[in-house]
Amino acid sequence: MKKQKTSMLVTLGMLVAIEIVLSRFCSIPAWNFKIGLGFVPVVVAAVLYGAVPAAIVGGLGDFLGAIMFPIGPYFPGFTLTAALTGLVWGVFLHKRQTMARIGGAVAVNQLILSLLLNTLWISVLYGSPYGPLFLTRTISTAVMIAAQVVTIGLMTKVLGHFGKKATV
Repeated sequence: MKKQKTSMLVTLGMLVAIEIVLSRFCSIPAWNFKIGLGFVPVVVAAVLYGAVPAAIVGGLGDFLGAIMFPIGPYFPGFTLTAALTGLVWGVFLHKRQTMARIGGAVAVNQLILSLLLNTLWISVLYGSPYGPLFLTRTISTAVMIAAQVVTIGLMTKVLGHFGKKATV
């Protein structure tokens, strides 16, 4: 039992580190959105361990990444969104990964958390009007919806080959 907890902590620590690298160094940033694969380690944590560990990976990855490699000023709203994103991934994907569950998780994360909530945080942080930001961010949201559905669908099949049941 102790060995399992240690293994889980080590895995989650590595996923946090990978999330930081992918989101800070391997993504395409623009002034009000970012396209990248930083979601992948959070999804892996969600599939393997559930909602709370995935929320920790998302939140801690965002916080540590913002502190160690700042892109702009630190704003706790983005960390809250990152943690909520991990929570959503875990609720939808921990036990079963069907296309409906993947689509539902992507829809909640992209349409509610990323498009609505992160747009609000950007508006508050930079004093920009919400409406125009929302409109410009819809393009990146559409791209990320497609990218996440395909990536997570393929990823859960790969994870299934390593002992975790995936039913995509």
